Amino acid sequence: MSTATKPSRFNRYGVWAIYKFEMARALRTLLQSVVTPVMTTSLYFVVFGAAIGSRMTEVNGIAYGSFIVPGLMMLSLLTQSISNASFGIYFPKFTGTVYELLSAPVSSMEIVLAYVGAAASKSIVLGLIILATAALFVPITILHPVWMIAFLVLTAATFSLFGFIIGLWAKGFEQLQFIPMLIITPLTFLGGAFYSIDMLPPAWRTVTLFNPVVYLISGFRWSFYGTSDVSVSVSLAMTLGFFAICLAVVAWIFKTGYRLKS
Repeated sequence: MSTATKPSRFNRYGVWAIYKFEMARALRTLLQSVVTPVMTTSLYFVVFGAAIGSRMTEVNGIAYGSFIVPGLMMLSLLTQSISNASFGIYFPKFTGTVYELLSAPVSSMEIVLAYVGAAASKSIVLGLIILATAALFVPITILHPVWMIAFLVLTAATFSLFGFIIGLWAKGFEQLQFIPMLIITPLTFLGGAFYSIDMLPPAWRTVTLFNPVVYLISGFRWSFYGTSDVSVSVSLAMTLGFFAICLAVVAWIFKTGYRLKS
């Protein structure tokens, strides 16, 4: 059924049903979903906080252990948002139930809202768990809590949209892991997650500014400590721009049926 024949009224029951199903899938692996990030965060603090922190005690006047907290949160947020959303929509494609979903009385916007909303919700909860875990190791200050939540939600929603696109594009489980593992994770490590780009030589700093993840981490870190590598307004604009691009791509996919009807 084409989206033109879908009901014009917002189908909140349909959205809620898809959202609950996706959240229930996460709850079935709750132990793994919680224990894994806690263990990973603890290991990062042992390796980076203790080993490197003993040699580099402060960055921009902030204790190194505290400095890397926003980067750790962003690293997990980006990878988990993509993973949750991509698998969420890919699995119906893999089993063939996506055709039932497309013929159901829910619009493409409602389908995206449900899947992306569930993926973003799981990622935000994970980010808060990592924040609570980090607080056990180092003192954390959040100077702009409203902006911290805003960047957290916006980044989770943006990369959940990006993951949704990957899930629609992927033809196999290997492709689901390709972009997160070989592109997003390296970009996050090279985007100032564990250091300030001001510490780099001028030439490398210029190159690093072409990495979009730099702007996400910089804006998020500013909400904690009031310091950033780039302007906060630029960070926000870059995030909103990427969100708009992802939204446009999703709209195009549903309009053309790319990888949905074949």
